Amino acid sequence: MSEFASEQLNEAHRALLSTLHKCEKMDMEKLGKSQRTLLERRIAALKIALVLIEREQSL
Repeated sequence: MSEFASEQLNEAHRALLSTLHKCEKMDMEKLGKSQRTLLERRIAALKIALVLIEREQSL
């Protein structure tokens, strides 16, 4: 990931964090089974992406 500038990583982190918060706010009880599964997987993927960006920024 070294081809990305620090500013780009900061902006991506901010955007993903915002999306994660919005996903976590959603009421899962109102979703169908497939939508709930998709949301759970999306949240997991966002958390992984955030950790990877944070690791890259700490190098």
